[in-house]
Amino acid sequence: MSSQKPVYATGKRKRAVARAWLTPGSGKLTVNNRLAEEYFAVESHRIDVLQPLVLTNTLSDFDITVTVRGGGSGGQAGAVRHGITRALMLVDPQLRQTLKRAGFVKRDSRVKERKKYGQRSARARFQFSKR
Repeated sequence: MSSQKPVYATGKRKRAVARAWLTPGSGKLTVNNRLAEEYFAVESHRIDVLQPLVLTNTLSDFDITVTVRGGGSGGQAGAVRHGITRALMLVDPQLRQTLKRAGFVKRDSRVKERKKYGQRSARARFQFSKR
């Protein structure tokens, strides 16, 4: 990347929304003003967040600052991954094919189904008694 201007992208997953800024640097990943290792306690979430960088061999090329809101830790990890992916594609459009093949480009649109009235949850019903 020739300019020093940060690249911005938004990522979403479930109820979580992540805003990611990529600046040329040494590979420091900050999520909500904390290190990613500190913010994501679960190992699989940390791996999830770093996947696009590992796949494109850009792990030590950028300093990444992310602010994420809403959802749980899994949804937030997915949102951060989506935001980083979109920012990487803005930096280098050639990476799109690699990221798309891995399935990181498309937003995972699965969200929780709403609870229906007169029922216990989205699909579960109260027990039916004929008599």
